[in-house]
Amino acid sequence: MDNWKQLHWDKVYREKAPDQLSWTQVYPVVSMEMIKGLDLDKSAPIIDIGGGDSLLVDFLLQEGYTDITVVDISERALEKAKGRLGETADQIEWIAADITDFEPARAYSLWHDRAAFHFLTAPEDIFRYAAIAERFTDRYLILSTFFLTGPEKCSGLPVTRYDGRGLQGVFQNAFTIRESRVHEHLTPMHSRQDFLSCSFDRRQLVR
Repeated sequence: MDNWKQLHWDKVYREKAPDQLSWTQVYPVVSMEMIKGLDLDKSAPIIDIGGGDSLLVDFLLQEGYTDITVVDISERALEKAKGRLGETADQIEWIAADITDFEPARAYSLWHDRAAFHFLTAPEDIFRYAAIAERFTDRYLILSTFFLTGPEKCSGLPVTRYDGRGLQGVFQNAFTIRESRVHEHLTPMHSRQDFLSCSFDRRQLVR
């Protein structure tokens, strides 16, 4: 794990409350709508990349999903989520890892990522991420990134912005877009950000 990345994100989560973080959602509308639209059993394994202190896991549990893994580079973010969930946190598998170094122990039926992937700007990191997702995702992929008209930076770091064609191009070896939405996210600070959210079907299993 690149130490500077971990230090950066631990500092962010240590110094800022959820209502001071631009990506905070009271309810993750688009992600939940896309997940509910899939033919996914409630016991199917789900992994949330960059889940941090996101409330997505809370709502997945409320909906009855039972096999959830949350991965984030920040130990601090995961500890905050565990503290929020209390004893319920024991139902979740928590993994602190840099996604470009992550080696999953198993495959997942759904790979979900809202706003972690777009922090990868080096071509080799983007390729590495896609290769990991392709190898360890059996059925569905849901990705949300900044759209072409979205911010060029977030939390002081550059991001890569995408349209549907660009995102499909990254994952074309194993996935086909089933749904694509361009939508607006209103941050807790009342600024507006243009996002792209895409759900993908697995084209074929490659191991």
